[in-house]
Amino acid sequence: MSLHRTPAAVPRRFLREAVRRLACAAAVLPLAWAAPAQASLSDGVLKIGVLTDMSGPYSDFVGKGAVIAARMAIDDFGGRMFGKDIVLVEADHLSKADVGKNVAQRWFDVEKVDAAFELNNSSVALAVTALGRDRNRITVVTGAASSRITNEDCAPATSLHWVYDTHSLANVVGKAIVRIGGKRWFFLTADYAFGHSLERDTSNVVRAAGGTVVGGVRHPLDVGDFSSFLLQAQASKADIVALANAGTDTVNSIKSATEFGIPKKQRLVTLLLGISAVHALGLPAAQDLYMAEGWYWDTNDETRAFGRRFAALHNGRMPNAIHTGVYSSVSHYLKAVRTAGTDDTAKVMKAMHAAPVNDVFTKNGRIREDGLMQHDVYLFQVKKPAESKAPWDYLKLVETVKGEDAFQPLSQTRCPALLAKGRA
Repeated sequence: MSLHRTPAAVPRRFLREAVRRLACAAAVLPLAWAAPAQASLSDGVLKIGVLTDMSGPYSDFVGKGAVIAARMAIDDFGGRMFGKDIVLVEADHLSKADVGKNVAQRWFDVEKVDAAFELNNSSVALAVTALGRDRNRITVVTGAASSRITNEDCAPATSLHWVYDTHSLANVVGKAIVRIGGKRWFFLTADYAFGHSLERDTSNVVRAAGGTVVGGVRHPLDVGDFSSFLLQAQASKADIVALANAGTDTVNSIKSATEFGIPKKQRLVTLLLGISAVHALGLPAAQDLYMAEGWYWDTNDETRAFGRRFAALHNGRMPNAIHTGVYSSVSHYLKAVRTAGTDDTAKVMKAMHAAPVNDVFTKNGRIREDGLMQHDVYLFQVKKPAESKAPWDYLKLVETVKGEDAFQPLSQTRCPALLAKGRA
């Protein structure tokens, strides 16, 4: 006899209970996400853009995966806003600020894009967030890290910073390394806004923790040969050779440092690594490196389920924190538009600020007055090959750092808009 019941065979009391539960669930939806009775879109359509590095040094880090994550967020939302299809556009900024700004200007002025997401590369992010402020369009930064984005160059009325910044990276990794004995630091730094911010923020953390900075050298973005820079690092006799770079620059500098034998005499520290870089390096080369990360796919059942969904769409590659941050920020934006009943920038930003961020990326995240989305940050260490039990099983948790301890306190803001209001 079959145990399967047709709907007609289900007792009425179970149907009544199911209806009651649905009604209760609807009643307790957060008021912050309650939709208004009247809703409309300024141009009759909601259009969002993903502006990222599709072909340069960060394409493996973000690239097509960022677009996939945004599409997942739109699909999970239902694909429509107020009866209209949500439109997603994408572009490659080539890791050039002028290219990124020109694309964003066309999006905002001609194509009527309501919000631009991702914006990897701090120079690009700073140019586009400034344009968003001038055009009154929302910009949400995930891949770029410079702490200037919510400090000196802040645009709190239109811009948000989602996944990490150089202050949190420096704070989590820098403190940990000094704590285990890394006192004398030498920096190998990418010569643009991100690298400068990361070196400055980490230097401040190191000195505050009792360490010293004995020197540093800056290299161009996407440089091929690190030999001359690493020779200077060796000559410094520093305990720590800190890599204030990212993407293929980090991968290539680690490979070159290994060839020079640096890890045998000095400790190599990566200030921004990510599992994409670990995958490119392989565990034999990356093992034991520390990294600060806001999200990791193998944390719990929810993150693992998301990771597998993403990997199925991205040639088996697991998402990193930036990819999941794109999913999270796009999801939060769409909920805010629905709540506001409009794509009006001020009303949507108000709704985004009002609601906590509770999703696969983080729990109880909050958007601060300076535009920073504050959340917990994790200190990981890369596993040894023998410790990894499956593909993409790369990291082991060392420490969880609360958001208020990882990120710069709002009382120390350098954001002119907040300082003018006396909010510091």
